[in-house]
Amino acid sequence: MSMRHCMLISSLLAAIALSACGENDSASTASVAPTTESLTTEAPTNAAPATEAPAATLDPAVEAMMYTAAGPYPVGVTTLELAAGNEVEVWYPAVEGTMGTDSYDMRDFIPEAVVAILTSNVPVVYEYEAGRDAKVANGAFPVVLFSHGAFGFRFQSTFLTSHLASWGMIVAAPEHRSRNLISLLSRVAEDRNLADGDLLGALDLLFNGSSSPTSPLSQHIDTSRVAAVGHSAGGGTILSAAFDDRIDGYISLASGALGMTSEPSTARTLPDKPSFFIAGALDAIISAEESTRPSFEAVPGPSRLWIIDEMGHNGFTDFCTFGNGTGIIGVAIASGLESFLEGFGPLRALGEDGCIPPAGPVEFGFPIIKHAVTAQLRFWFGDDATPVGLDSSVSDQYELAVSIDSKD
Repeated sequence: MSMRHCMLISSLLAAIALSACGENDSASTASVAPTTESLTTEAPTNAAPATEAPAATLDPAVEAMMYTAAGPYPVGVTTLELAAGNEVEVWYPAVEGTMGTDSYDMRDFIPEAVVAILTSNVPVVYEYEAGRDAKVANGAFPVVLFSHGAFGFRFQSTFLTSHLASWGMIVAAPEHRSRNLISLLSRVAEDRNLADGDLLGALDLLFNGSSSPTSPLSQHIDTSRVAAVGHSAGGGTILSAAFDDRIDGYISLASGALGMTSEPSTARTLPDKPSFFIAGALDAIISAEESTRPSFEAVPGPSRLWIIDEMGHNGFTDFCTFGNGTGIIGVAIASGLESFLEGFGPLRALGEDGCIPPAGPVEFGFPIIKHAVTAQLRFWFGDDATPVGLDSSVSDQYELAVSIDSKD
């Protein structure tokens, strides 16, 4: 292997290590302007929600599975853009009859020099059911902001973001260019003062566009219902963003709240908003017991904590579906780089965290995450009068056991 190839892989593995970073970026809100006008819409109506809250007396086995399957809406997806040029991927409820498959290729988010040495033909593409630029369904829908982690990109948890859209939510995920794969692998210094601006800028993009007749999501934004979801470093971003009056609550995935902010004044004060922390018991990057649980104990109530057995850090992303289930490290191994990786044991472990045994298959973890996040958001948004399948009665109803705590 050439010295150039060694340097490139070293950069790749160093970037994987940065996924352990949970610090939040802080910045003022960026000015934004929509750029996609090809998406057509239908006028909203005042019809009742497409689904009704299930009865509070359902069996735990039924409640636990209530939101694991796709919801009543087909999914639409479109790409908008912030004024700074950052892409914002938006998943949304589409009109009945919408069909199609959308996808992304992990290699599109890696520098070309690195892609050139990842020569294997193992899976690197994530596909899901969605209609690109499909018509928006009738109605005004709540907004969910999604913040990806370091080493990630806006598509990283499409298994979840597209799922939420099927349950009647508009999900906006900005590209945090300061901490995505291309920036980190190109050794561009991360600017930790940008991610907050990206996230709140995406919210401004939707809110400002909702009053414009040329906006692709015109009049379909319910500005009174907003929540944020973040993974890893994105958990720090949503924690800071939750101080914005427009955000009703936040869900932190494989992250925490303590030591996650860069501003001293913010670090001493936690947002007085409802919260939900979900972690993997096997996470060796951000420990469930050393970081996530103490964060749950420190934040104001109401709050929930789910710790999922046999799940690691990348179990909250699509990444473990690549490389025949072994993630980006599996792609590297399939490209003939096994011997080189032997000299980078700790970094290799980070890239595989949650993708290989003792972690369980992500196919076991995905339904748990889908249900928990969907059920919590529906309760916050008023679609369910009471929380569905979120208490300790469902802890043993999944393929993977779940430890569940809550506080008022």
